Amino acid sequence: MALLSFLFPSKPKSATAAKERLQIIIARERGHRTGPDFLPALHRELLEVISKYTRVNPDDIKLSLDRQGNLEVLEVNVVLPDS
Repeated sequence: MALLSFLFPSKPKSATAAKERLQIIIARERGHRTGPDFLPALHRELLEVISKYTRVNPDDIKLSLDRQGNLEVLEVNVVLPDS
């Protein structure tokens, strides 16, 4: 049974995914009003996670946040090294 779980991992429950999205939205709203910009912390965390799997230059991770009225778009570009 463990082999089947490895080959066909279960998808996260939609309620769990919705809860995580809501937590992100709430954290973003709270941070938008009172806290510092979250992009530097996000950049560090992405670098830490990606570095577990491959070597990456910190300058090769680009984050940008575009705001248009009530809409925000977070763009993340990561340049991975050639194998």
